[in-house]
Amino acid sequence: MTELVVCVAVLLAATAFGVLHGRRSGRVRVRGRDDGKRLGAAELGGELGERATLVQFSSAFCAPCRATRRILGEVAGMVPGVTHLEIDAEDRLALVRELEILKTPTVLVLDAEGRVVRRATGQPRKADVIAALGEAV
Repeated sequence: MTELVVCVAVLLAATAFGVLHGRRSGRVRVRGRDDGKRLGAAELGGELGERATLVQFSSAFCAPCRATRRILGEVAGMVPGVTHLEIDAEDRLALVRELEILKTPTVLVLDAEGRVVRRATGQPRKADVIAALGEAV
């Protein structure tokens, strides 16, 4: 009987963790530690967009990174003045550490001056990216 109680408790804890993780993953939100942080073309390895820039940190083994690349590419193609830059996290470890990137994909939304205004960890939804760009522009 004790084994059954332990098994049910573990299943409940795992389910709660999964639900919380799923709700938080991919949400575009303001991050306090990024406020005012400016990134330039030299740091990112590409030119900033005229109105905004979507910066994606990816890794070779990351399956959600491919879907995120597609989503951000589509958004950048439909919103004038927006650029999408993809950075390989393994190649740019100093920048990853500086920005406290803990998971791939991580997406930063930069305004025209290169300031980080939004951040998403995990695969974001297209509508959330578009809404974040509306606030950034």
